[in-house]
Amino acid sequence: MTGLTRLGVAKRVAAAAALSGGGIGVLTGGAIGLIVAEAKLARRAIGPTKGDPPRADGVYGAWYAAPGVDVIRIAMLGDSSAAGYGVTESARTPGALLASGLAEAAGAPVRLQNVAKVGGQSSDLGWQLERVIAAGPDGGGPHLAVIMIGANDVTHRVKVAESVRFLGDAVRRLRAAGTEVVVGTCPDLGSIRPVAQPLRRLARRWSRQLAAAQTVEVVSAGGRTVSLGSLLGPEFAARPEDMFGPDRFHPSAEGYAAASMALLPSIAAALGRWPDAETGEPDTLEPARGEARMPLARAAVLAARHGGTEVGREVGSAARAGWGILRHRRRRQIAEPVVPPGADASAQAGGEATDSGAGAAAESASA
Repeated sequence: MTGLTRLGVAKRVAAAAALSGGGIGVLTGGAIGLIVAEAKLARRAIGPTKGDPPRADGVYGAWYAAPGVDVIRIAMLGDSSAAGYGVTESARTPGALLASGLAEAAGAPVRLQNVAKVGGQSSDLGWQLERVIAAGPDGGGPHLAVIMIGANDVTHRVKVAESVRFLGDAVRRLRAAGTEVVVGTCPDLGSIRPVAQPLRRLARRWSRQLAAAQTVEVVSAGGRTVSLGSLLGPEFAARPEDMFGPDRFHPSAEGYAAASMALLPSIAAALGRWPDAETGEPDTLEPARGEARMPLARAAVLAARHGGTEVGREVGSAARAGWGILRHRRRRQIAEPVVPPGADASAQAGGEATDSGAGAAAESASA
């Protein structure tokens, strides 16, 4: 790891996990048996993923092209949530929504490249990053990278320290190349309907612990995060028929739109293209909205509990090590994307993919 030891990562992860509720405690043999049984039922109800998400790569907002207006390059990395698994139209994927919204906010064309993988874990970010860098002009990378990752790390019970180490490495490499990074942290797997208690409660706790640790690591590496867990949890729980897709595990088109609206302000702000609606300034703190500078571990925990919260690093001469900035940026509706020529209009049929569903979380809990 460049510039950081594994011990340093472990200490930060431990601090975030402790503040977000500690470990899962000691499970009795009977409890483990119940959880494993529930996991098998959940896996059966969710079923394997099939086919590939629709492709949405290309240039959005091409009508903004003009002399002196540069094309903004963005890349999507991560798992099925970044790929847009479960929707059938390119325009409904998070990548298309974010590229279209950014083009409108910036008044410039946006070129999207999506290398996210269904079933992806944080350990897959290395090869995804290689593809992103190789595809850039003259070997250069994108101006901004959006990473959505974590759910499969939870379901496969990857150690939190190991998960965030892969994520932190990717963020540092991107930042070293001059790429801004926004990470949508681990979603709330406790909102999955086929998952029963007590597995649902454990899934929620594991999700929040990973989300808090992701925030600490990403901000320390120079990126910023937006929490998706509790943002999507209550909305998905209240309207599961609208927010979940047919498998009741992956989001529907409306669910992806909700996540994209939460991410867009932070993505545009990372590029200096999202001025505050009231002041016109790009990064004015609003204490009345709960925005503040605070210790990073505390900001990470608050963000994991309150969805749609951005946590970023302090900059400038007044920046303090171990501190971050917590924001609640105002959102706005994203217009219907105009899909570039060459993008698939619908999902491709195919074989089973590797996204395993929430049921895998507890099947390995007894290991």
